[in-house]
Amino acid sequence: MTRDEREVAWRRHQRHEFLRPSPDLAAHVARYWVVEWRYDRPYRQLIVPYPNVHLAFQGDDALVTGVSSGHVFKELDGVGRVFGVAFRPGAFRPFLGAPVQSLTDRTVPAAAVFDHLPAHADLVSVEAMLRRNLPEPDPRARQAVEVVDRIVEDPSITRVDVLAREVGGSVRRLQRLFAEHVGVGPKWVIRRYRLHEVTERMAAGGAIDWAALAADLGYADQPHFVRDFTAMFGETPTRYAERYGDALATGRR
Repeated sequence: MTRDEREVAWRRHQRHEFLRPSPDLAAHVARYWVVEWRYDRPYRQLIVPYPNVHLAFQGDDALVTGVSSGHVFKELDGVGRVFGVAFRPGAFRPFLGAPVQSLTDRTVPAAAVFDHLPAHADLVSVEAMLRRNLPEPDPRARQAVEVVDRIVEDPSITRVDVLAREVGGSVRRLQRLFAEHVGVGPKWVIRRYRLHEVTERMAAGGAIDWAALAADLGYADQPHFVRDFTAMFGETPTRYAERYGDALATGRR
């Protein structure tokens, strides 16, 4: 399959910026992101999933996008800009007032969730809007955030039953917590962050022992690992490494 050369040289056409939230919003927001692009013909942008709900402003549109259960493609053409908010995994239910699973693989108008949307999206105006929409503290949301953080920070967690024992609950209870507050199951989140470690090794450069890496991540064999990676990222590990190379280090939670 012939590769579009812009997949490898994408940084010639795009600019990405990541901004940290103010301390009073950090419990809810993982980061803000800005993407600008310039293409003289349509380009299919591969977007790999993370368990974040996003609020995105593009032109006159403001949309809330739930967690994507798999990779998606977005067509970019001409000149464009998006200002986005990535909410912390587990932290969006108090804003939504409904199970986050109800948003999975869906996009809804931001006005259905937020009041006082800004006419022009920048860091100051978006943070002001979020403060005006801040929900009451939710202990279950805080618990969901803490469990996801545990998955991110402990590479040895590769199974849901192990995670359930570590956080002091049953597998069924953990699944209900994730459906309500994260939008995807704990197995999906574990797999996503373990596969993120693969992209970090790609970004570090050097040869990768794929069989050993698959074993480190808890896979029974290399083919199983390759199937999981391809389903999540849309490409085999080696082809994905060609696409992004050293830019992979910008992966976020």
